[in-house]
Amino acid sequence: MTIIGIVSVLIAFVLTLFGLWKLQQKHVKFSTRVFIGLGAGIIFGGALQLLFGTESNITVGAMEWINVVGNGYVAFLQMLIMPLVFVSIIGAFTKIQGSKDLGKISSSVLITLIATTAVAALIGVLSIMAFNLDGAEFVQGEQESARIEQLQESQATVEESTIPEQLINFIPRNVFSDLSNSRSTSTIAVVVFSAFVGVAYLGIKRKDPEQAETFKNIIDSLYAIVMRIVTLVLRLSPYGIFALMTKAIATSNFQALLNLGLFVIASYVAIGVMFIIHLIILAGYKVNPITYVKKVWPVLSFAFTSRSSAGTLPLNIETQTKVLGVDHASANFAGTFGLSIGQNGCAGIFPATLVAIIAPTVGIDITNPMYILTIMAVVAISSFGVAGVGGGATFAALIVLGSLGLPISIVGLVISVEPIIDMARTFLNVNDSIVAGIISSKTIKQFDESMMNDKDLVLQVEI
Repeated sequence: MTIIGIVSVLIAFVLTLFGLWKLQQKHVKFSTRVFIGLGAGIIFGGALQLLFGTESNITVGAMEWINVVGNGYVAFLQMLIMPLVFVSIIGAFTKIQGSKDLGKISSSVLITLIATTAVAALIGVLSIMAFNLDGAEFVQGEQESARIEQLQESQATVEESTIPEQLINFIPRNVFSDLSNSRSTSTIAVVVFSAFVGVAYLGIKRKDPEQAETFKNIIDSLYAIVMRIVTLVLRLSPYGIFALMTKAIATSNFQALLNLGLFVIASYVAIGVMFIIHLIILAGYKVNPITYVKKVWPVLSFAFTSRSSAGTLPLNIETQTKVLGVDHASANFAGTFGLSIGQNGCAGIFPATLVAIIAPTVGIDITNPMYILTIMAVVAISSFGVAGVGGGATFAALIVLGSLGLPISIVGLVISVEPIIDMARTFLNVNDSIVAGIISSKTIKQFDESMMNDKDLVLQVEI
């Protein structure tokens, strides 16, 4: 009976994939097919949840095969990360109009990412206070207890590695090893190496223009090839998003969601408020928020379903340069730096909400303005160190809680709703990197206003 159920589910899954393929054959717009895949995943995953539940043999068995499509798509995107980061950063240097733009781009991107992370921390604290969760106590079951034990081991690793040591780990001792993504800091190490290559190119350009032009042509060719591979992979987006959303809905623990529902709501409210702040910032730079949301929704939808900022990088850069009007240099810097530094959701809101919950239980007045400013400062500084230890939001929370001398048990207690919150966190992380790219492009006056204002211009993938 179980085999029949699994086969039936897989047949329905394959038929839906076939339907998405037929839409592609009929030349339906890429963004439309992405939204259809997203909606189909919600419906299909919800049906599996209602009919069989999350832990049934049918759901588990079917997910093993459905994950081939979803996880396979994310793996293809991750395959592109190192080549894309390498050629994008160097290509950014070859496309910079003047060396003075280099400082403006890097400073603008970093300031935007770090400043918005500090604001995100404030929003996280205020959201917890608004929902009266400061000092709240959550139920600790077997799963939570096991997770807390693991976190205590992880915290020991974090404590052994100071932020200065983590910053040293950003330096690529063996770039070939980092290109194979052998360390948790490999991505930012490749960024550092690529930046050195780019600076060297600018030096050669002044002294030997002919050699520099040859190198530029090689990089341009490599960039064209990598972006062609990106295009080939992006064709799979509707199918990948359908599979990923099916998994997210079908395997969600709705009982845990009910138990920790108020915390989830508070987290989503904080993320929603921060997203609105992003739009207000853009409006201050004369970018129409409504037009912007329509243009970036495909990439943000993928970020939401995949829970992977790194996996979203190709879509991120493509959207910035081909839809929003951001220059290549700013888009590449913002997209790659946003993978590791100043993530508003994972390194900003999440650790701040946990601090606001746990601090009152140890006698700290969370309403004290100075303590709130301390949280914001610690979160902003710690957001540099997240990439140094790997693990995203969990390690960000461990670093912040450890720096403030607070117990880490709260991190383990919310593990059951972690995937649900992580989808929105990733959504916000990616959006912040796009905002940073726009601000940088505006700063160096390389922003294409006509592209942004073209409401019909959306991300297109060749068929």
